[in-house]
Amino acid sequence: MTTLNEAARLSVAPMMDWTDRNCRVFHRLISRRALLYTEMVTAAAIVHGDRGRLLDYDATEHPVALQVGGSDPVELQEATRIATDWGYDEINLNVGCPSDRVQSGCFGAVLMKSPHLVAECVQAMQQVSPVEVTVKCRIGVDDQEPVDVLPAFIETMQAAGVRRLTIHARKAWLQGLSPRENREVPPLDYPLVHDMKTRFPDLHLSINGGIASFDAVRDHLQVMDGVMIGRAAYHQPWDMLGRADGLWGEKPPFDNPSDIALAMRPLIQAHLCGGGRLHQFTRHMLGLFHGMPGARGWKRTLSEGASKGGIEVYDAALRQVTQLAA
Repeated sequence: MTTLNEAARLSVAPMMDWTDRNCRVFHRLISRRALLYTEMVTAAAIVHGDRGRLLDYDATEHPVALQVGGSDPVELQEATRIATDWGYDEINLNVGCPSDRVQSGCFGAVLMKSPHLVAECVQAMQQVSPVEVTVKCRIGVDDQEPVDVLPAFIETMQAAGVRRLTIHARKAWLQGLSPRENREVPPLDYPLVHDMKTRFPDLHLSINGGIASFDAVRDHLQVMDGVMIGRAAYHQPWDMLGRADGLWGEKPPFDNPSDIALAMRPLIQAHLCGGGRLHQFTRHMLGLFHGMPGARGWKRTLSEGASKGGIEVYDAALRQVTQLAA
């Protein structure tokens, strides 16, 4: 059985509108080992909303972590208590998202300014959680000086009982940059995050932000306990996850992306038979053949036909790549 610290050696980041349950089933097929994260779900939504729609997932997704957003310790505690019934392997508190709607709710990256409030939140969550409560943060926000702010933040988390953090190696600018720009414009500071591992050797620290190749993953693992990959895992899933299980000394489950696509077919067929739509799966699979012969035809066929078509569209897309590989 993989421990969470072992699984966190490589993880796929929580990404709004992307890492839904269908995406995670697809990613789990490629890697049996990587730790998967849900999209961020607000504590208020869990407490007051449709819990099944927000929290249901497939058992094959394990190990899988729920990321929660919020800043009210009482509400976060209740959301955590509710979520325990779903059996997630980890509960993660978002202290990194810079979007306007997150700021208006006083959570996400803005909480980098209130580390003691974050500590209250995680302690309240820990009181009712049977699994580990972790934190994902930035190196700072706005005019904060990361070299001072980040170690102080980590010290506060450590004192609150947090044993595992993921650090996005960029500042977030809460005014003047869009969420997309906040993922690209502020400069990356990998050396600072690497230094945190030296300063906090007893904590499990993962690095996140701009990691776009599997070789880069291996390089960071020379220093860090874990690496979290985001957009690269989504847009180039074979490149980033196809060899991932080798990090644990295991043979990857598939030798090529065509075999993955074939293995996905019965899952997609079952989804369609249950009333689902093709694009609910295939929108996450457009980059499976990134950089390979037939990739353009695969992506075009699915992009143009998946919103209205069925399994025949998937088969037509598959022929775009398998015919060239024959």
